[in-house]
Amino acid sequence: MNESVSPLTAERQASPPQKSRMRRIAQALLQGDRPYALYAAFAILLVVFSFASPWFLSIDNFLNIGRQTALVSIIAIGMTFVIIARQIDLSVGSTLALSGMSAALAMAYVGNNWVIGAIAGIGTGAIVGAINGIVTTRVNIPSFLVTLGTLSAARGLALMVTTTKPVIIDNDSFISIFGEGDIFGVPVPIIWTLLAVIAGILLLHYSVFGRQIYAAGGNPTAALYSGINTRRVTTLAFILTGMLAGLAALVLSARSHAARPDVVQGMEAGCDCLRHARRLQSVRRPRLRAGDAARQSDHRHAQ
Repeated sequence: MNESVSPLTAERQASPPQKSRMRRIAQALLQGDRPYALYAAFAILLVVFSFASPWFLSIDNFLNIGRQTALVSIIAIGMTFVIIARQIDLSVGSTLALSGMSAALAMAYVGNNWVIGAIAGIGTGAIVGAINGIVTTRVNIPSFLVTLGTLSAARGLALMVTTTKPVIIDNDSFISIFGEGDIFGVPVPIIWTLLAVIAGILLLHYSVFGRQIYAAGGNPTAALYSGINTRRVTTLAFILTGMLAGLAALVLSARSHAARPDVVQGMEAGCDCLRHARRLQSVRRPRLRAGDAARQSDHRHAQ
């Protein structure tokens, strides 16, 4: 029996619908591995602002933008490691404030040397990061709650040690190295940002620690069976975030010629950490059989 096919049906079978093609293109732009839609939006903004102001595309304007965004850029590099490790850090703003106060107080009372200030600031950030990492991994408290506590504790400590008063910084070398100097016309905050970006790329994509971070965040159970100490890797990610918050504190204090305990309040919201926290909490963990769960428990006790 011969079946007749209408010309309209044959045309639909020959060529895919236009809506399906547009849907695939939209999915590739919005849900692909690379944020092409973000790149397109950025290009559109550049074109619009360049027509709106004749000074937008000037070198001075781009240097000013880089100088103003140095703090968020430096801290975002550390936050990248923590988020990849399937954790969150809400205390970066308070860590920055406490690290800046530590650097200023160290130069005021220990020795008026920029090296002492740098060690005190970055060291304070590393200590706060270590506390976050140890409590999260050893006590098994969610990092959302741990860093929410250290957010208030670090901010309160910064306010308490100076009775809410700023500490003036008069070390010219410190101010020049971290705040107001330049190298071949490029402001040092941008230099520190570029160095942090390069170090983050090398550490994340071309080192064993970077692969361990991806493994610990992607599948903690498989990483544990592969011999990766997920607790140590996660703690190091928090420490790295704290150290970069300390570096951002040095940049801000040098530019301000003073350290204040009430700076960058709300930076955590600016980094959109709450949205990332909800996304991380929604990630499904791999299902384990009874035998796998027992082996995982033995493995944790062995650590």
